[in-house]
Amino acid sequence: MPLQKPWRDLDRETIAGAPDSPGVYELGDESGTVLSVDHGVLRDELKTALAYGDGDRVRWTETHTLDRARSLADDHRERLE
Repeated sequence: MPLQKPWRDLDRETIAGAPDSPGVYELGDESGTVLSVDHGVLRDELKTALAYGDGDRVRWTETHTLDRARSLADDHRERLE
């Protein structure tokens, strides 16, 4: 089950508006196919993803802690398999 958030273009404008807090995120291609699921401090993670060209689109969910983000990412990956 994908994150229940709209896709956004993975670009500098989106990253500038991303929260500087922990969360889970999906990277996708142009057609909306999920390429990967990960967690971390969202703005930092998305900067890295953009620099490495890891996807064209992104969506995320904020969490209060990195531990919670890690747990949600693990659960989410299992559902995608």
